[in-house]
Amino acid sequence: MRLQGRGVARIEPPYRARLDLFSRSGDRVTAAALVDGELRLPEGMPEYLPPPTLFWGALGVFRPDRGMALGGGSWRPDGTAELRYLPGPEEELTIRLSETAIREILVARGGRTTQELRVTRAEGERFPRETVYRDLTRTRELRMTVESVEHVESYPSDVWTPRR
Repeated sequence: MRLQGRGVARIEPPYRARLDLFSRSGDRVTAAALVDGELRLPEGMPEYLPPPTLFWGALGVFRPDRGMALGGGSWRPDGTAELRYLPGPEEELTIRLSETAIREILVARGGRTTQELRVTRAEGERFPRETVYRDLTRTRELRMTVESVEHVESYPSDVWTPRR
């Protein structure tokens, strides 16, 4: 199955985000809110979106899940910083940063990459220009491209609990 459409992301610093995705015909495909580290989906809604750490990364925010242990870090020859976190047994999350921006997040289980997130930024822009999330075990890809950014007042509190 391949879907194309549009979406709306709402971000309320420091720890709230919501994403609604729509098909070309305007039907809502999925919705999710991320409040702190909790991913909230409407009951019965398919889970096409990345898990919390990768969801934040797709928005350009570095925020590992609570309780995730830092496993190490290094500088790569290309000047990229690499941080490794250990979210669970035989699981490793690698975050690659270039200057102050996320470039890539990889999730591996048993030494094999199972999920990847690649972030592209334009020079001097605050938000990512494009983000590509791939779940390699479920053969899913979600590509998000920012077309415009609009600053608005705070959202009502019920927006953080999406309904079907």
